[in-house]
Amino acid sequence: MKDEGNAVSETTGAPVRAAEYVRMSTDYQKYSTENQARVIRRYAEAQGFEIVRTYADEGKSGLSLDGRDAFQHLIDDVQAGQADFLAILVYDVSRWGRFQDADESAFYEHICKRSGVIVHFCAEQFENDGGLAATMIKGMKRVMAGEYSRELSVKVFMGQCRLIELGFRQGGIAGFGLRRLLVDEHRNAKMELSQGQHKSLQTDRVVLVPGPPHEVGTVRRIYSWFLSEGLSEARIADRLNREGTTSGSGQPWTRSVVLGILTNEKYIGDNVFNRRSFKLKQRRVNNPPTRWICARDVFEPLIGRDLFERARAVLDARRRRMSDDEMLDALRALLQQQGSLSAVIIDEAEGIPSSAAYRQRFGSLSRAYRLVGAQPHRDDAYVEINRMLRAMHPQIVAKTIVDIETVGGRVRRDKRDGRFWVNDELSLALILSRCNKTTSGSLRWIVRFDPGEPPDLTIAVRMEPDHATIRDYYLLPRIDAQMPRVLLQEDNGVFLDAFRFDTLDYFMELTARTPIRRAA
Repeated sequence: MKDEGNAVSETTGAPVRAAEYVRMSTDYQKYSTENQARVIRRYAEAQGFEIVRTYADEGKSGLSLDGRDAFQHLIDDVQAGQADFLAILVYDVSRWGRFQDADESAFYEHICKRSGVIVHFCAEQFENDGGLAATMIKGMKRVMAGEYSRELSVKVFMGQCRLIELGFRQGGIAGFGLRRLLVDEHRNAKMELSQGQHKSLQTDRVVLVPGPPHEVGTVRRIYSWFLSEGLSEARIADRLNREGTTSGSGQPWTRSVVLGILTNEKYIGDNVFNRRSFKLKQRRVNNPPTRWICARDVFEPLIGRDLFERARAVLDARRRRMSDDEMLDALRALLQQQGSLSAVIIDEAEGIPSSAAYRQRFGSLSRAYRLVGAQPHRDDAYVEINRMLRAMHPQIVAKTIVDIETVGGRVRRDKRDGRFWVNDELSLALILSRCNKTTSGSLRWIVRFDPGEPPDLTIAVRMEPDHATIRDYYLLPRIDAQMPRVLLQEDNGVFLDAFRFDTLDYFMELTARTPIRRAA
């Protein structure tokens, strides 16, 4: 335990009021909230702090703010001036957070510091006094905390892949006609898991086994109707609903449920993993088949592999057989019939490719909608606009850099956070702000700043409603970037519109270098 002197108030002589923050992401005993609190309270007693408030996040990951309600409450109290304490006591840097961007960890600490609240890391071997040594060690600890999560993610993924190859199920529902069976480390059956139940022992595993005979028979009938009678998925669903059966979850049969049975490899005993990724709380992505992890013949199959391959061939041929014009004609007819389009409407329509097929063929559903004269669904339109802005951002950044260099300025790009430095004096960030239309027809723009240390200047580029044309620019200094976001209207008053410019000509003049003649 380090000694940094007694923390009593210089004016009253009373102990300094402090809050403790504890976080535990797993049941790992070393980081239990009780152990953290024990160390924190010993530190408080030795250093003269009085703990007046506790913020605790139990079972929460430190990768981001998501789900960390106590931490968010702590930061909100500090920012709002409602904190009745002058210090925050934390076990160590990793309990503050394992943010993948070390600057994000520093940013939240900076929020507290500028409000007069100092963060103390009670189990660390450095004194958080702002000195050079403490700053360097703390920065390294922040990077190490994030790197630990990255390394752990890789190890967990490799372990999951190994279990997949051994024939063990890694999460997800069993599906109609199948059940999850709990087995021990020697593959001895223990019990069948019902929906919502999970294993309790680390050494236990889960495998898929055939479900009730009537469900297995229904799966086989689906393949027979599809291949022998040539029924479509929608007609198969309609036939099953007329029989009075349900799809296993108590819901009626739909085209998409039938399609899932015809396309999922688990019905032929294969174990497929990593179709989608959601690593380290980052964006969820669909992985190409080349990145899937597949173990063949590890479960008892419900149908033969030959039937599955024949069904897949029919589905593939149906997708390949239709040209772009034919797919659009089918979509146009569906629009006239339904009056609107969405992924659900497309997937439940008979005689038309799935929404995934349209997305793959035309790049996005929104583009397919526009080609047939339909108004994109709100969610699809939002994704499409974001894609457009992501594609435009590097082009606008590149043009800005060229314009700065044209007037004699020097630009250095920081690949870590996307910012660039002008003349090694000014740090700069460029943000595109999408245009949002309210129900009353007025326009709004939200400028969201990065959570890390703000740059000296942020160029906020406001887009027109078509999201292809630049409306104007706001040159926002660091003081405005301290807020998580800024809401802009069409008219913002002198306080904000003083930073508005139609072009970046004025900014370019500021970055220009003027040579000074040497005196004789």
